[in-house]
Amino acid sequence: MYSNHSAPKIGVFYDGNFLLHASNYYNYIHPQRRRLSVNGLHDFICQRVAEEEGIDPKRCRVCEAHYFRGRLNAADAAQRGSQLYHDRVFDDILMSEGVHTHYLPLRNIYGRKEERGTDVWLSLEVFEMALLGKIDVAVLVVADTDYVPLVRKLIAMGVRVMLISWEFEYTNDDGTRIVTKTSHELLSLAHYPVPMQEVIDCGLKQNNQLILNLFVQTSDSRQGMENEDRREDEDYTRSRSDEAAAERTPGARYTSQILSLKNGYGFIKYPNNNLFFHSLDVIDGEFGELSPGDEVEFSIDKNDQGQDVAKQVKRLEADDAAPKSDDSFWNNL
Repeated sequence: MYSNHSAPKIGVFYDGNFLLHASNYYNYIHPQRRRLSVNGLHDFICQRVAEEEGIDPKRCRVCEAHYFRGRLNAADAAQRGSQLYHDRVFDDILMSEGVHTHYLPLRNIYGRKEERGTDVWLSLEVFEMALLGKIDVAVLVVADTDYVPLVRKLIAMGVRVMLISWEFEYTNDDGTRIVTKTSHELLSLAHYPVPMQEVIDCGLKQNNQLILNLFVQTSDSRQGMENEDRREDEDYTRSRSDEAAAERTPGARYTSQILSLKNGYGFIKYPNNNLFFHSLDVIDGEFGELSPGDEVEFSIDKNDQGQDVAKQVKRLEADDAAPKSDDSFWNNL
């Protein structure tokens, strides 16, 4: 397929949310308990492309890499502890691997922060590079059916498509079933579909070094920054949480504001780590009646992992929402 001096031009394109979900799964749920390594993933991609294209792996290089994701603005991120710092650390990791970052601000949709437009931006970037002849193989780390038209167009243009896919299910701490699946239509269209969950599990059993390198190594100081910082934050938060718990009065009620709401759960502003609450923990009202910024009253309990969570969450009316000197959480720190 290639002359002695040519090699396939590989472009890797990440749906940032999809990559984050996969990385979180391996870091928190999977027995591996480590995050995915961008460097290791690129090495794996080069090896896999070489196998599929029948060439020497040494001739394969990622010539283009792009990462797309919606992101909180600085003001919103500043309300989430060290979110800005973690974003910067991950940007440093991507930059060191030659990955170009593309961010769009999260949009406020009916009181919720949601990602809009990143799939279109990713598709346009891939199409432009294919049109200009900058890539021969497009490696898509995506899952949504929305990318089907892009894949069909790439195939018509003669660009080979590798699809990095994951499918996993698990139940989180609050009993919610989390499901991540890749579009079967995408899988059927791609020239080289790669079922990562099967490849990884099989490779780990065989102690395959290429698969082991897909995860952040403890000796990798560059990518280890993120894990080290996370451990320090978790140690501090756990310590501060234990101290605060010891100081709390049993049955005490606290007041604060709703920080954000998701599908069936939300977070309440509370130092040093915002409190999770489930829709079933809302009393004297419905979860659907809550909005970010609402004043709420709540109690604090521990989940099965020993983390603080909000319970018996009650929305306060305007007349009831004034600061209370005896039960405001600021006075219970």
